[in-house]
Amino acid sequence: MESQVEWNASEQGFDEIWLKPGKPRKHYEQLLKSFGNMSPEEVARRENLQYLSLLNQGITFNVYGEAEGRERVFPFDFVPRIITAAEWDHLKRGLTQRITAINRFLLDIYGEQDILHKGVVPWELILSRKEYRRELRGIIPPRKVFTHVCGTDLIRDDRGDFLVLEDNCRCPSGVSYVVENRNLLARTFPELFNRYPVRPVRDYPQMLLDTLTFVAPHYGESSLAVVLTPGSYNSAFFEHSFLAREMGIPLVEGRDLIVEDNQVFARTTEGRQRVSVIYRRIDDDFIDPVAFNHDSTLGVPGLLNAYRAGTVALANAPGAGVADDKAVYAFIPEIIRHYLSEEPILKQVTTFTGYKPDDFKYMVDHASELVIKTTGDAGGYGMLMGPMASKKEVKEYVAKMHENPGNYVGQPLIELSSHSTFLNGEFVPRRIDLRPYILYGDRVRILPGGLTRVALKEGSYVVNSSQGGGSKDTWVLEDRRA
Repeated sequence: MESQVEWNASEQGFDEIWLKPGKPRKHYEQLLKSFGNMSPEEVARRENLQYLSLLNQGITFNVYGEAEGRERVFPFDFVPRIITAAEWDHLKRGLTQRITAINRFLLDIYGEQDILHKGVVPWELILSRKEYRRELRGIIPPRKVFTHVCGTDLIRDDRGDFLVLEDNCRCPSGVSYVVENRNLLARTFPELFNRYPVRPVRDYPQMLLDTLTFVAPHYGESSLAVVLTPGSYNSAFFEHSFLAREMGIPLVEGRDLIVEDNQVFARTTEGRQRVSVIYRRIDDDFIDPVAFNHDSTLGVPGLLNAYRAGTVALANAPGAGVADDKAVYAFIPEIIRHYLSEEPILKQVTTFTGYKPDDFKYMVDHASELVIKTTGDAGGYGMLMGPMASKKEVKEYVAKMHENPGNYVGQPLIELSSHSTFLNGEFVPRRIDLRPYILYGDRVRILPGGLTRVALKEGSYVVNSSQGGGSKDTWVLEDRRA
């Protein structure tokens, strides 16, 4: 039967589906056959059903500064991205190695500082990072875990090799959409799953709860685990409420918690209850107005003292953000070699750091060829896409760089891989990345797949939801040889 669907392959970079126009990669063949059996009208009907489902279930995110409303449906594309068992095995080994080294790095720089004394990572780099909290020096978190949850962004270059683009060691978001994307696709296109051994993602809330309770001091019937949210105006509030509900633990705001005698308590309908672990989705600056930003109304006064006393675990640990600083990222291969005596399994993007004079000069001279980012920002903000920018934009950006060179890094523009995406009635190629979620507790647990983000705008390299990106379901296939 001739396919009723017309596909378009990418003319640039690595195409996830197509070896060449008209010839799909083997692990996509059955998927294309399934779509080929559907009429365009049927595909459009199910796409509409999918949108209504997202809307009715309130699967949304908030966008700061939007005039037309702060909440919008998170765009979801129903053409799944498929990762083979062999590809996933490689990624899993590399991600496990990376988070293990990062956790040891954090334990070290807040402790003995061996890596700084030996000059593997420069003192001036760490001490100049705003995410490095000197007041936390000597405080060892419960079970010596700093990075309980990490979202590592991966891209594929034009040869199809996976590269690490950045690590998110503070409050990585998006995992709720991984679970909901799978549920939604299974309801609207159930036949797509018939010929594939897709690894499940529904266990993530339990995986996270196991990780949290492992580090919780005195966790049990007499104490609670909670999710701490800044509130409903936060861009990731849907996710905060989703995770609390799925883990079966309270969702609280700062005003719901109090600290007495270095113990944290939650105000509940059953009276005050002791809290032993907090999955906090509030940045360090705002988590405790006594210790950090005195103007914060989101945090809990005295929380850091309770953490220092060892009566409560915070996930992720305060101060962990220094490990995802984009200038520190440039040293992760050396960090892996230093702590693990291993070569990095996953490659990463060549990075020029502005705090080095030679690197900064190169960044200034080649700004129109590079992607330049501020070291501490996320979400695609504060970034110059040199090859797409006008001369005026480059000039203005470089002028800002001179004000604080150490606040910038530069990278070559990587031609991201593309994946067919259904937009306006057509299957068209759009660039994608991948954010797997890694949990570090009694052992390293990695959710199979992760969030595949899509740059929905034609020609765009920016996949962030805040910049008009969407997402896909990510399938990791079981190894049938096992």
